[in-house]
Amino acid sequence: MFNISIGIMAYNEDANIGRLLEAVLGQELKSGKIGQIVVVSSGSTDRTDEIVRGFENKDPRVRLIVQENREGKASAINEWLSQAGEEYDLCVMESADTLPRPDTVELMIEPFHDPAIGMTGGRPVPANDPDTFMGFLVHLLWGLHHRIALISPKLGEMVAFRNIVRSIPVETPVDEVSIEAVIVRQGLRLKYVPEAELTNRGAMNVGDFLKQRRRIYAGHLYTKSTVSYDTPTMKGGLVLKELLGLVKFSPRDITWTVGAVGLEVWGRLLGMYDYHVKKKLPYKWDIAASTKKVSHAEDTAGNSSL
Repeated sequence: MFNISIGIMAYNEDANIGRLLEAVLGQELKSGKIGQIVVVSSGSTDRTDEIVRGFENKDPRVRLIVQENREGKASAINEWLSQAGEEYDLCVMESADTLPRPDTVELMIEPFHDPAIGMTGGRPVPANDPDTFMGFLVHLLWGLHHRIALISPKLGEMVAFRNIVRSIPVETPVDEVSIEAVIVRQGLRLKYVPEAELTNRGAMNVGDFLKQRRRIYAGHLYTKSTVSYDTPTMKGGLVLKELLGLVKFSPRDITWTVGAVGLEVWGRLLGMYDYHVKKKLPYKWDIAASTKKVSHAEDTAGNSSL
């Protein structure tokens, strides 16, 4: 039975952190047990720390680590990894703005019975309304990532990996990719687990979408340059092929898809400019504020699915 350390990196997540901790504590496990849940709060100015302390007082597995200033997500991850001692077999990392289903962790750790597997990733399912342009865009993006990951694993939002990663570069804007690179260098395989679902909220306006895509592409360029590690979404031919297989050929979908492609291209150009011209890596959380808003309807839906 695997002993698991769970890490949650948070910055101003008081809208979701309580729901997430409840969901994590309520995981239905057969292949392992959760030994610790570490929340690293990096410079939070809302009620995030207060909420986590409430859980810390009720369950000894929950621990809050406070970084007084925002130091970037990679720095927060390294804080957590330093607490994951040798007694933990697996590390599970989840974004603080997501919600897992009750069996998500079990589905993600079961593949580790195969000693060749070094890292797994779940499937983010957007909470956005697909009948709006931004909701369509987010569903298209995650649907595309799903199709690509089935061919060549691309892991993100919630990942599990063997406890062999001591740290990642503090300047990386793409933490999961940096962990993937460490795992692959150890000769271990990545595995995408599409049944392991978690709810995620994507950007709800163009500015936030570009902010995210710009950061991610700059991070991919950084990882490719520093450790010679490429992600599947950097392969234009594969992306185009899977995109064509995903699009419905209706006037609305075609128009919105063209708009989505244009925004993705613009985001990548901005990321390229940041990396090659400005020599800037946005490794501190570049907050997309619209992803943090949780409506009453979504809150109810999120709780009912757990």
